[in-house]
Amino acid sequence: MDPKLEALFNPGTVALIGATLREGSVGAVITRTLLEKFKGEVYLVNPSYNELLGRKVYKSVLDVPGNVDLAIIVTPAPTVPRIMRECAMKGVRVAIIISGGFSETGGSGARLEEEVKENAQGRVRILGPNCTGVYNAYNGLDTFFVPRNRMERPRPGPIALISQSGAVAGLILDWAARRNIGVGLAVNYGNKLDINEAELLEYLAKDSRIKVIVMYMEGLKYPGEGKKLIEVMKAITKTKPIIVYKAGRSRSSSRAVRSHTAALAGNYEIYRAMLRQAGAIEVNNLFEAFEVAKTLVTQPLPRGNRVLVITDSGGIGVQSVDNLELMGLLIPELPEELRENLSRSLPPLVSVINPIDLTSGATDEMYRLVLNTVLPTNYVDMALIAAYMQLPGMTPKLADYIIDTKRFGKPIVVFSIGDNEDTRIFKAKLEGSGVPTYDRLEVAAKALRALYDYAVIRGVAAAGYS
Repeated sequence: MDPKLEALFNPGTVALIGATLREGSVGAVITRTLLEKFKGEVYLVNPSYNELLGRKVYKSVLDVPGNVDLAIIVTPAPTVPRIMRECAMKGVRVAIIISGGFSETGGSGARLEEEVKENAQGRVRILGPNCTGVYNAYNGLDTFFVPRNRMERPRPGPIALISQSGAVAGLILDWAARRNIGVGLAVNYGNKLDINEAELLEYLAKDSRIKVIVMYMEGLKYPGEGKKLIEVMKAITKTKPIIVYKAGRSRSSSRAVRSHTAALAGNYEIYRAMLRQAGAIEVNNLFEAFEVAKTLVTQPLPRGNRVLVITDSGGIGVQSVDNLELMGLLIPELPEELRENLSRSLPPLVSVINPIDLTSGATDEMYRLVLNTVLPTNYVDMALIAAYMQLPGMTPKLADYIIDTKRFGKPIVVFSIGDNEDTRIFKAKLEGSGVPTYDRLEVAAKALRALYDYAVIRGVAAAGYS
């Protein structure tokens, strides 16, 4: 891994080339964001200004005093080759080119991109062009050019995002922020003239704050990239999970990928096999990726694929089993001795086979009894708990009982829907204590499957174990 990538995520000094306060411009958003949020030194560069917001503005990056770790370029595409030459002369370590109008537009844009690369002289590493750049929740570095009143930024957290699309990255960060999902680092690499996803993966793998890496990937661009990406992923997934959403699966969407970032989407089945070989966890959309990631971040790895299902609705129990079995997980029938033990302490109408249906007469204490009786046994490896706070016997106290079962060392996910006060308190308690909650059964099942798959990759569980 090139040590210069440290300057991409954690620069001490940043030069914003194209700084402005012009209303509605990309440069204005980034100017204000960096000055308000970034914890390092910011130098503003624009030959059209002498001062902005009381800060001196330099005519060129060459005029900036001292070293520049990171240059952020937001000027029109035709100006970028000259600016890149100046960055190389200045000794800038990394440049983020936000500007579009390069290879994604074809002929003349592609030639312009090559000129930029030549002028970097192999001395300046380049992210982009045609990208939104980097979001670092820890140090305030934020080159995403959507104002914060239109796109919320997530709190610092153990998930990192690598995205080939800038708009997709922005949308998912906003969504994660509204769901209180912590995202520590995010990067959009655009046309990947230089820095690519393999290098970004290697960097994030070495960051101890990051526990799970999520990737949005459209396609590869250069010969040999696929082989390198597999090698890097294989090495990383031995210690850190990678979740991938590969877009551009159909023929029509593959064409769209090429016009978007000048990448080739390729045959989806080839990508799918490549990701499987690399030990990556594939998902069907980015929302699912982040929902799955929060389980991988918070839960211990299971030793097998047997799931205990506890519910207060027979219908939800049936749907839970459907979704879990579609994911290739097992819902084992509990042994007779254990069922008899449960039956002695539960009302006669309760089904204790698995799924355990506590019926609409369910109470917090009934859930606690089942959890403390079944979860410590060797008959199950993980649990899906479905609970409705709308029922008369249910209260948010159940969250405390679920949190207490962490001592058994087995993963738990919770399915609960509703917007009444008790439901909100119940889910907030769980999430605050590292127990993931879901409002879609298929995503809860996918999260448990991902946990099991990663346990197999890590050698904690055996494939096909039952």
